[in-house]
Amino acid sequence: MKTIVVVGATGQQGRAVTAHLLADGRRVRAVTRNPDAPVARELARAGAEVVSAEMDDVDSLIAVAEDADGLFSVQPTVGSPGTLASFSAEDEVRWGCNVADAAHAAGVRHLVYASLAGAGRHNTEKLPQNTINKWRIEQHITRLGLPATFLRPVSFMENYTGGYHLHDGTVATAFAADVPQQIMAVDDVGVFAALAFAQPGDWIGRAVDLAGDELTPVQIAAAISEAVGRPLPYVQIPIEEIAQIGEVFAFAYTWLNERGYRADIAFTRSLHPGLLDLRTWLQRTGAAQIAGFLTAQNTTQQDR
Repeated sequence: MKTIVVVGATGQQGRAVTAHLLADGRRVRAVTRNPDAPVARELARAGAEVVSAEMDDVDSLIAVAEDADGLFSVQPTVGSPGTLASFSAEDEVRWGCNVADAAHAAGVRHLVYASLAGAGRHNTEKLPQNTINKWRIEQHITRLGLPATFLRPVSFMENYTGGYHLHDGTVATAFAADVPQQIMAVDDVGVFAALAFAQPGDWIGRAVDLAGDELTPVQIAAAISEAVGRPLPYVQIPIEEIAQIGEVFAFAYTWLNERGYRADIAFTRSLHPGLLDLRTWLQRTGAAQIAGFLTAQNTTQQDR
């Protein structure tokens, strides 16, 4: 039985990858800073071997990668839900390169790296900072000569399950109301990672942009409203407000409104026929997550 190391195992993508690898009968070595954290204990109960390492400590990463057949690598990015305010672009790049260095030193035979859609367009246009970060890590992996697969998902449907896009009874973002945005379910990253590890001959050397659906923000809000049984209208946040938070974020929203990810959804579905669209994701897990968040939010507001 092959052993796959999952670095970033307690994050959304890491949990999805771990679940699908375990379902495929793989041994999973789930890497986390804190093996005693509740999410880490959940992974252990599911059957993963939970081990401790730091993405800032290459030696610790080499130790957990020894004797592994494959390694999945994902890092947080600036501004993503749950990311510390102190986390920087250089932190992300350093961590991603450290994981690649460790995989190389340990002789890992297949690295699957979670990048971002659009990273392959670095030579043709100016990209948002988070996409540039991913491309820089891709370039480092390539320079090392690692047998690798680059999975490049678009934005996640899960961004609509909490305070990242849900505000005061609305769906609120800086996306233009009538411009389609590409999204996908985090769980499908797990499907693609498991597929890549199961078929290394087909996947090593590939970089694939992945998307599960494409809808305008108004359509997304309408689908969410229908699924949870209460109106959550779409409100467009002026880009000037985002710029006050940071020009990097304002540029990212502008880029998504004007250029966008441009992943091939039909091609993505041809690789994974069970790919989730928004409505199916809402029916399966999304609506329950959103309803839970809204209930908790209302309870908090009533307690004030």
